[in-house]
Amino acid sequence: MLKLFYAPGTISIAVAIALEEAGLAYEAVKVDFAAGEQTKPAYLAVNPKGRVPALVTASGSVMTETGALLDYIADIAPAAGLRPTDPAVTQHMRSVMYYLASTMHVAHAHKMRGSRWADQQSSFDDMTAKVPQTMADCAAYVESDCLRGAYVLGDTISIADPYLFVVCNWLQGDGVTVSDYPAVAAFLERMNARDSVKAMRAKGIL
Repeated sequence: MLKLFYAPGTISIAVAIALEEAGLAYEAVKVDFAAGEQTKPAYLAVNPKGRVPALVTASGSVMTETGALLDYIADIAPAAGLRPTDPAVTQHMRSVMYYLASTMHVAHAHKMRGSRWADQQSSFDDMTAKVPQTMADCAAYVESDCLRGAYVLGDTISIADPYLFVVCNWLQGDGVTVSDYPAVAAFLERMNARDSVKAMRAKGIL
């Protein structure tokens, strides 16, 4: 069975949702960030980066990085149809995922992870103050360019959607008025109605 190391409120939840969508059996193992478990030897032995998600296979192989794990899930559960077969459609799906990883997630992290990029408190404060603007800019881009209908690919859910769902759930906490972006708001409602997301709430993961 797969073992997923996750922490509430983090991008690791996207992998859990994808596992549910794929119908794959897995064990969810919570990493308590408040207690600093991600920095302790036990977890660093799993993922030396000290971050989540980490996915351990039945053979003991450890995999990391959200986008890579989502692709892996699509690989091992092809019948779930979480990745399109048309290369052009797949390109759009991946472009959204890479945007989330390289831009929107980073913009969000500036609120509480300033020490990754700077050393002065004034720099941390400046980055934090900028987050509502940068995340609003990201929401506008998602609204205009990422969603091609109900989901990233239109009417069909893909591995990009759990990723987008988790990142867009950060918007309100980052000072963005989600209702200003009706397509994003409708997407969040649609995802919240899915059995996979309901399962996350029932398990206390989301």
